[in-house]
Amino acid sequence: MDHRELITALCSTQKLERDNGIVKLDKFLSTCNISDRLTLESIFIEFLNISCNSWETKQGCLTGAKALIPFIDKENEQEIEFSHEIKSIARKCLTDVEVRVRTEAGAVLGSLCQKFGNDVYREEKDYVIELIQNNLERQSMDDEGSYHEHAETERLIEKLSQRRNSSEVIQNSRENSGWKNLETSLVCLQSMILGCGDNFYSFIDNDLVSLIFQTLIHNNRFVQETGFYLCSSLFRCASNRASEESECDSSESPVLTFGRKISEHLALGLADNWSQVKLAASHATRYFLASLPNDKIREVFYPELLPRICLNRYYIAEGVRIYSQETWRQVTGECGQELVERYMACFVQCYLEAAACDNQAVREAACSCIAELACKVDKGAVRPHLPALLQVLLTCFRDTSWPVRDAACLACGSFIAAFPGEAAASMEALYPLFFGNLGDSIAAVRQGAAASLKSVVKAYPDTALQPIIDRINANLKDICNQSSAGPSDIKEMPLYCGGSKRRRDDSDDDHLNSDKWHYLCGSFVQRLGRRGSQVAPLHKQESQPWEHADGSVILLGELSEITWMADHVLQALPNVAEACKFQHYPQHVVFLETVCRNLPILAKNLGIKRFKTAFDLFIDPIFTALTCENALASSTASQCLNQLGSMIGSNILRSRVMNHNPRYIDALDANIFIAPL
Repeated sequence: MDHRELITALCSTQKLERDNGIVKLDKFLSTCNISDRLTLESIFIEFLNISCNSWETKQGCLTGAKALIPFIDKENEQEIEFSHEIKSIARKCLTDVEVRVRTEAGAVLGSLCQKFGNDVYREEKDYVIELIQNNLERQSMDDEGSYHEHAETERLIEKLSQRRNSSEVIQNSRENSGWKNLETSLVCLQSMILGCGDNFYSFIDNDLVSLIFQTLIHNNRFVQETGFYLCSSLFRCASNRASEESECDSSESPVLTFGRKISEHLALGLADNWSQVKLAASHATRYFLASLPNDKIREVFYPELLPRICLNRYYIAEGVRIYSQETWRQVTGECGQELVERYMACFVQCYLEAAACDNQAVREAACSCIAELACKVDKGAVRPHLPALLQVLLTCFRDTSWPVRDAACLACGSFIAAFPGEAAASMEALYPLFFGNLGDSIAAVRQGAAASLKSVVKAYPDTALQPIIDRINANLKDICNQSSAGPSDIKEMPLYCGGSKRRRDDSDDDHLNSDKWHYLCGSFVQRLGRRGSQVAPLHKQESQPWEHADGSVILLGELSEITWMADHVLQALPNVAEACKFQHYPQHVVFLETVCRNLPILAKNLGIKRFKTAFDLFIDPIFTALTCENALASSTASQCLNQLGSMIGSNILRSRVMNHNPRYIDALDANIFIAPL
């Protein structure tokens, strides 16, 4: 293959062509001779020494050099000379204007460390660390990149100054300027650490660790994220040593020397509001625990780290959640429950703090973890903390965010099932909250309330049964008061990162005004920085009579699972059928869908013999849903008929429908041959 053809592909303005060029280069290097390699080396150096070349050319040549370095013959003087020249060029490129060039330059230095060992790091560490320190301390660098950044920042500030209410944005722009080389310099240091591998262990000293700690408390989340990944690389170097040494004290292990301080920073990172920082801290935490030589030493850090790892197992961000689940499995093995019981006070304290966090995703995760204590942990260990846990659940039950309310509702149901005696004193406060969730405008919240109320009936059959049955019947009868007006245009939505959006686009004034609320990746906080973040008052749509009736139908389905509740549920079915007759409101198809979804559940739990006595009451609602224009309601009704037919018998079902209304037979026959959606 022609050398120029390779260079053209590597330095193309199209990313796809550059990626193809890397593949071609790897294939070429695996088969080429030393002469071809030397030719490539000279071309790379020639192109990189031309200052007017585009960033694509610089990045392409650095990428090519990085791929070529592992093939260098250490006995060849020309190739050794190339390694010195490319190291010098990569060092200069660490302050380039283009971030991709800076990143690739750091990767080249990392590759050189991997090939030539600690000497490369020893020669370059002072300059790289100086870059990091200067940016952390906001000192100006006398290089083209810093000059370019300053000019761009001033142009942006000049443009923003022409807009109203822009003082805060201008302040943020000034505060965030000056970090241009910081993140890429940290990435470079990380690449060099990984390149040195286990041999880097001896370079871990107080100065390096203190520098890294500064990045972990930086007010730029990208710097924090990179700092935690840098910690991960540091701990990976120590993990292999830990596997080789059965005993190790703090005087021998640099990681253990700074272990307490490291643990504090990791705990803060695991509790960070930003999901990216939280994930990076999760990586660092796993490698930190793996780098410790034995379980006895690890247990010193368990009280601070384990509760936060456990909490993140329920965090809404999928990457954080899955990674934390795997970390928990690796760290605790089959002893997870035992460790929770041993450090119960630490877990409870962590959950209580998380439940008061300004991030709604953290509050939701805290409620889920508290519910887990009731279900999976020895009751004797949990009982001393019950008052505090129930109190915080009551607070979360009144939260403005529906996912938090739902999680708190389910957690309360779990505690009532596990500790009926202790929870009885809280029932007076819980009943209105359960019934409020049962009629919530969010369907998932209604479902959660129904499941929790089933636990209430099981725990307190004598006192809870009649109030709940009365509420069900009252809700079903009250549907006649449902307004015929359509739903509000504004509905409460989950505020996860990328998961919700305002119904209208805000004006520029809205974006720039500091008293407006803004989304923050799983949190909804004011633009006042982390220390000034507050809980935003979310809009909650007022519950409608049909929603209360809808929740009552779901609750009947849940209660039908309790054997001794069969007669009470059966007596309420006529009210359900009567509620189906009201179709003057737009959401009646949603109510019919809920009824059709729960009829097979009721038939199974009550028994066919009992259910047949009430089946005729629901023939009209089923076929109304089957023939409506709402696809979900129609599909649910179709599945309902199929399931009831298999339980009652298709011939019996057909005869019952025929006796009730012969005009439904065509729709029934068509449903047999048409698969539901």
